[in-house]
Amino acid sequence: MTHIEVDSLTKRYGDLLAVNNISFEVAEEEFLTIVGPSGCGKTTTLRCIAGLETPSEGHIRFNGEDVTEVPVNDRNLAMMFQSIALYPHMTLQENIEYPLKVKDVPKAERRKRVKEAAELMQMDEELDKYPGNLSGGQQQRVALARTVVGDPVAFLMDEPLSDLDAKLKIEIRKEIQRIHARIGEPAVYVTHDQEEAMTMSDRIVVMNDGNIEQIGGVDEVYQYPANMFVAEFIGNPSMNFVRCSLESLGTDDARVAADGSIVEFPIERRADGFTGDSVMLGVRPDNVDLSGTGHSLLSGRLSLLEALGNQSLATIDGPYGELSALIPRDSDVEEGTDVTISVDPSELYLFDPDSENLIARSR
Repeated sequence: MTHIEVDSLTKRYGDLLAVNNISFEVAEEEFLTIVGPSGCGKTTTLRCIAGLETPSEGHIRFNGEDVTEVPVNDRNLAMMFQSIALYPHMTLQENIEYPLKVKDVPKAERRKRVKEAAELMQMDEELDKYPGNLSGGQQQRVALARTVVGDPVAFLMDEPLSDLDAKLKIEIRKEIQRIHARIGEPAVYVTHDQEEAMTMSDRIVVMNDGNIEQIGGVDEVYQYPANMFVAEFIGNPSMNFVRCSLESLGTDDARVAADGSIVEFPIERRADGFTGDSVMLGVRPDNVDLSGTGHSLLSGRLSLLEALGNQSLATIDGPYGELSALIPRDSDVEEGTDVTISVDPSELYLFDPDSENLIARSR
């Protein structure tokens, strides 16, 4: 089993600071996802772990051994990228065994490992076929088989599902989790898709502008976002933010006011020392109500209704900007009408408007 340590990693490309002094660990058998917007440094971090990039500063360690300068070919890692990159002129047998052939693994051993990997991916009856004869999902399974065939010490995956349709993404996502559970080695998965991160991971590293914003389990990152960036990025639809006057902030409760309305709610304190007189109130769209019940806070005009299965996503325009609400499809509201926005006091967040860090959340 392998334990991966990223220690004070910095990567520069000339004047561009791609990764800024980040540190985290990947435990044995852990599935860790690095998530963030394009250009945040997540792929660069993965490439440094893989040995495809050399850190400007910092260290990469496997089981305590410094591998920062070890060539990629000597790290025994399985890597899967956005491009499937199967060789069209080779059979599936030849595609899967190619990494072993490069390492001069004897032919009999290669055939044995290919058979095991193909059986794992339920592709052992297709080994004489060529990639062009396969569906997209089957090609992904072949790519996964080629990834696991070398008995790697860890799996590194860089947005491997981004080119797939929604149904196939879910299918291959399950395959990756099943393979990881069976092989038992750590996995580092990179994606910009927070849904992938939330459904697949043991822990999540949220990155932005080369920095780590938060590291934590799925529930921790969702329920206790460290700041407004994490709160907005994790969760779909994104969290709403409203600047409110802070009427009081005690040890056990808070009172905020907006548009002449006051909401009081019990809190869990997450940060000490805040002395400001205004806060950013955060509330997720599924905790916003337009039926006129609950704690009324704002009013606005319903500008758009979008059907989402048994729910509708309502967009409300008002003096506090654009807000979103997830409401039942049979709600008695119409586009172009004025609505009252109520919030669930048990699911509210308070953020510092200057630092954007979490101050407290509902209890």
